[in-house]
Amino acid sequence: MYAIVKTGGKQYKVAPGDKINVEKLDVEVGGEVDLEAICVVDGDKVVADPAEAAKTPVKATVIEQFRADKVIIFKFQKRKNYQRKRGHRQHLTRLRIESVGTEAAPKAQPKAKQEAEASQDAE
Repeated sequence: MYAIVKTGGKQYKVAPGDKINVEKLDVEVGGEVDLEAICVVDGDKVVADPAEAAKTPVKATVIEQFRADKVIIFKFQKRKNYQRKRGHRQHLTRLRIESVGTEAAPKAQPKAKQEAEASQDAE
């Protein structure tokens, strides 16, 4: 099951367990966010009506607030003695999609448990 959600004027395809970077949201790290679904796909069943899809809850958790890499804006006109150099770093929020509708993301296990299970499987 996956959904198309809208936030920050952009649309993202998300499924449980995905991590996405969106424009900055005013939520503390560890806080939960409800995203607006505009399309939901569950196997062969597709809900493309935004009003119906909005009824499907899409929950996400804020992992971190950060800034993107610097983008250089350079304007130049030859033979006019015109050069302008600007830079910009966008503020972003990294989200982990916890659930789409009734389907939830698998819980992350501590590394010690993963290593123990891997060693048991190897034997």
